Amino acid sequence: MTAESEEAEQHEAPGTAAVAAAEAEPQEVRDLPDPPLRPGRRRRPWLLAGAAVALVALGAGGLALAQTRHSGAAAAPVDDYTGLPHTTVHISADDCGAGWTSPHTGLQVFDFSNDGALPVDAYIETRPAGAVLGEVESLGVATTRPVVVRLAAGSYAFQCLPEDGDAVLGPTVRVVGSGGGSPAVVPVTQQDLIPPTIAYQKWVAAQLPTLVADVGTLQAAVDRGDLGGARAAWLPAHLDYERLGAAYGTFGDLDGSINGTTQGLVDGLTDPGFTGFHRLEYGLWNGQSAAVLKPVAARLAADVASLQSQWRTAQMDPLMLGLRAHEIVENAIQFELTGRTDYGSHSNLATVRANLQGTAEALSLLRPVLVGRMPSLPQIDAEMTAAGTELASLGEVPLASLTITQREQLNAVFGELVEDLAPVAAVCDVRRTS
Repeated sequence: MTAESEEAEQHEAPGTAAVAAAEAEPQEVRDLPDPPLRPGRRRRPWLLAGAAVALVALGAGGLALAQTRHSGAAAAPVDDYTGLPHTTVHISADDCGAGWTSPHTGLQVFDFSNDGALPVDAYIETRPAGAVLGEVESLGVATTRPVVVRLAAGSYAFQCLPEDGDAVLGPTVRVVGSGGGSPAVVPVTQQDLIPPTIAYQKWVAAQLPTLVADVGTLQAAVDRGDLGGARAAWLPAHLDYERLGAAYGTFGDLDGSINGTTQGLVDGLTDPGFTGFHRLEYGLWNGQSAAVLKPVAARLAADVASLQSQWRTAQMDPLMLGLRAHEIVENAIQFELTGRTDYGSHSNLATVRANLQGTAEALSLLRPVLVGRMPSLPQIDAEMTAAGTELASLGEVPLASLTITQREQLNAVFGELVEDLAPVAAVCDVRRTS
């Protein structure tokens, strides 16, 4: 699911054709293993795992980036990292980086301690390149946060950015020794993201005439009572929309009207708020008459026409393109590969293929930003290809027809892909540098 709405992660749909079973668990995924899914949708939800940094996580190859989201949060217990060497570093405008007196290479913990008067963001970064290895956000006064990093030989410094204050760069410290270090990422600026965002907006604008035309074909079939033709026209039109997932946050309320589900609607399938593609899907595959579906098709056609008109003046947040590159696949796993959005057409695999195409477009436009910042980009490219190949091998079949082996393979391919796409949002997050 790419463009369900800003609340897409809360939308669900029945996976059965019967009204009586409308809120039941989808038949397609009963007794099948659920695909793996990383939790959460928040600012910098994964911090450069594999390609750059990970959220206070230790693993093979060792890397870490702690992140404090709320200034008043309690300090994480230091003994979470028993056995690793700790260094308490002062993080404030007055003594940024003070306390680091015994530099050494290897895996270690820096306890960022804010002894100033204001909440502060802080990085440990390479010098002179300024590539970030670890960070905390909104570190509260009298608060400490551990940041786990692996340092290679080189020069490093702490940068402290007090709330409503100028950035302060601490002293450069030379580290000697052997061994590799955590990958580091040069911060992305707003200016870096504007060109790919504008290019994506133009790409969406170029797709909308096809969406409008295909919805027109769908509406015409419903209007003339050709429900078989309408069923044939529904999927191409729906896939046109599903490819646009990186833009769904900019579509506003129209997204819910065009591609919403029954989740949260008091009257479920009969609720007046249930409109758009999935409402038509339910009617077309559950025996509703053309007379019943004509106003639904007319509303959908009007909504996509409004979307095309409004998009001419829409402004997409540059931060969203990197975030959506990961979220499109995450939503596909959570909603399409579980059958939650199946109202009778059993077209989830085709929808996932469209979602993958939308992700590929976002990655293509972001590539100038990602190259040089994400060493894992070739691996992501390979995983995107593997996911497309896996979908092609299955064909456009119902989820219920997949064997356990096929399902497990599909889950594994997409689980690996979503895991490695997660850092894209973190790399593309604009970090304050002054």
